[in-house]
Amino acid sequence: MKKNKNVLAIIGSTRANSSNFKLVEYCAESTKGLFDITIFEGIGELPHFNPDLDNEDPPSTVVEFRQLISNADGLLICTPEYVFSLPGSLKNAIEWCVSTTVFSKKPIGLITASASGVIGHEQLQLIMKTVETKFNDDTTLLISGIKGKFNEQGVLIDTETIQRLNSFIDGLDKLIND
Repeated sequence: MKKNKNVLAIIGSTRANSSNFKLVEYCAESTKGLFDITIFEGIGELPHFNPDLDNEDPPSTVVEFRQLISNADGLLICTPEYVFSLPGSLKNAIEWCVSTTVFSKKPIGLITASASGVIGHEQLQLIMKTVETKFNDDTTLLISGIKGKFNEQGVLIDTETIQRLNSFIDGLDKLIND
């Protein structure tokens, strides 16, 4: 029997019950036979990046975050776009890892789900390429108009989005198992 791969999900939004959080919950539920998805919920607790603190004794929350990334078989980032860019909390989290190799060669899926998201999605891919994660066209997904994809109960109902998410999950599974 094949063992599930451990995937760490990082959500760029700090909003409680955000659309991005709901998407990750959908992914976690629909991949129970493939992945054990852990949702990192401490992005808002990471201190502002300060190179002077990124030394041999960084803040404990940063050490724990880096360890979660290091221990994962793969990563999933799901983020909105804020003012045509990444949310500051997500950029901050990534910056805490630049001086390490925790992202290097790590398989990753990248989802940008927002009103538009086009520019934020491009920036996310550029940043994750710079820190040397492994992704491809099958493991990147832009979902524009995200709020309209859920019903009032927070259930993902848009058929096209569900199909695209399922293809994305297949691509991430292949990438992690390569």
